[in-house]
Amino acid sequence: MEGRSRNEISSAEAILVGTLSSGVNAPTWIVLQTTFLLLAFCFTAMLYLAFFSSDFVIVGHVLLLITIGVVLFVLLNRFLAETGFVPVEQQMQEIGIHKTEATEKDKIN
Repeated sequence: MEGRSRNEISSAEAILVGTLSSGVNAPTWIVLQTTFLLLAFCFTAMLYLAFFSSDFVIVGHVLLLITIGVVLFVLLNRFLAETGFVPVEQQMQEIGIHKTEATEKDKIN
């Protein structure tokens, strides 16, 4: 911790703060985009397997899931375009978490 600057926030801390407070910060949005990308890979594999099954009702269900996923991603993108990103520091102040300028260990030394 000694090498860290006082305003440096790790990505894990930023994501945790982003999930607990209102608004979206950049690291949380990157995690959401990665999740949607992995979901698209899963849906692609499901669609591939559904086409080779003997029951085409499964293909319809998978196409419905793909449609729901695409609509959700588009709506999240539009919402974020209208609201914009919120800085992590502002989110931390909103929920009452403040980074101290010096820890107790630094104050003693």
